[in-house]
Amino acid sequence: MVRPIKPRKTCFNPSVTYFKPRAVPLSLLKEVELKLDETEVLKLCDYEGLEQKEAAEKMNISQSTLQRILTSARKKVSEAITEGKAIKINKTTR
Repeated sequence: MVRPIKPRKTCFNPSVTYFKPRAVPLSLLKEVELKLDETEVLKLCDYEGLEQKEAAEKMNISQSTLQRILTSARKKVSEAITEGKAIKINKTTR
């Protein structure tokens, strides 16, 4: 039997949902999609400087789940920067 999905609490609602390299039309770029919970984790851990335990408590998830989300988000952002891809923020958590 599958474990029930625990809802993730997110407070961040970005007004901008695309970031792309300058002077390259979006139609020519490949995209990397960041989910809303990945964006929230980046904001809490990297921008606000919270410890993983504190950030996990704010999002109502375990620290190990936060670590997996953070690793995924950082990999996606790194891929977009190094390969010149656009970043699309999807406003759904999963």
